[in-house]
Amino acid sequence: MDAILALEDGRVWRGRGFGAATEVVGEVVFNTSITGYQEILTDPSYCGQIVTMTYPLIGNYGVNGEDSESRKIFAEGLVVRELSRAVSNWRAAESLDDYLRKQNIPGLSDIDTRSLVRHIRERGSMRGCLSTSAVSETEVVAKARSAPTMLGLDLATVVSCKAPYVWTDSQASAYGAPRLIPAAAAAEALLEPRFHVVAYDFGLKYNSLRSLAALGCRVTVVPALTSAAAVRALKPDGIWLSNGPGDPEPLTGVIGNLKKLIGHYPIFGICLGHQLMGLAVGGRTYKLPFGHHGGNQPVKDLTTGRVEITAQNHGFAVDADSLPQDCEVTHINLNDNTVEGLRHKNYPVFSVQYHPEAAPGPHDASYLFRRFLNMMESEKSSAVGSL
Repeated sequence: MDAILALEDGRVWRGRGFGAATEVVGEVVFNTSITGYQEILTDPSYCGQIVTMTYPLIGNYGVNGEDSESRKIFAEGLVVRELSRAVSNWRAAESLDDYLRKQNIPGLSDIDTRSLVRHIRERGSMRGCLSTSAVSETEVVAKARSAPTMLGLDLATVVSCKAPYVWTDSQASAYGAPRLIPAAAAAEALLEPRFHVVAYDFGLKYNSLRSLAALGCRVTVVPALTSAAAVRALKPDGIWLSNGPGDPEPLTGVIGNLKKLIGHYPIFGICLGHQLMGLAVGGRTYKLPFGHHGGNQPVKDLTTGRVEITAQNHGFAVDADSLPQDCEVTHINLNDNTVEGLRHKNYPVFSVQYHPEAAPGPHDASYLFRRFLNMMESEKSSAVGSL
């Protein structure tokens, strides 16, 4: 079927449609990963966005039942240069085309994705409309212009879980379906867990929870708007702040809760959780021109001088000049010098803008989960020593 992508500035691309025959709007962004399209599509951070893959051939290894990073596809649509109709992988259960069709997500192929990516790099990410309907270009452009802007948009509460639950899948690999049990069964979730972590769900990915569980944590996941008092009642050893979509500034209730928790528990935040931490300590955030999306973002650790290649997906950043004196920038992006990490000088609190859980890779930053565990261990030892 024919399909069309139109941006709000009037630029149009026509190609072949795949997946569902439907029409969607969203912010058009590009991802530089070579593989991992299933994990990207199911990353809740892509809610409200149409994803363009820069790698030219997508879909050749199909889709399986284990690699999804959430309960469904959250990206609004997918744009590729060439869709592989043939699937060749022993784990594949279906094609990417069928996968999108079943979840009512449209795709567009056979366009010059290089021209689209260059356009976004020059003009910035902008609203778009992907349509398989037989409509005029003028109409599709008008629909792109009527889409909500990402600036000021709260999407974290939209994608968050609706009730608390305990995560028990500690497998380091993606094999094995995730097992969710009611929060009331927390005592039987894991045998002799070392730490209890409360994970705020702003749009989390399963591999983050697996990473924590694999290191001996009992993880209770709570909705984005869970109060500080409710978190305290769970008696955690530490608090983890997840990734997620949208603008962090509208989440005033979340920011207020974090202010009440800082200084009382070890806290580790990633992606949107990092931005919310920056706001909670008194900083500001701003929208990036086209964001960071992909698995090859270079980040420098200013405390060690080490460079990590990281997975990222975000359109906002913390303003370094807005941070108070008791917070310091620990990591920067080597492409544009934006803030990639911060820590509090007085409290056991740190955060990074990137994804240490990867899924898809790389795995350079996986050590950060162990750093969080060491922080909880230190706090536990200090509490015992003071008795």
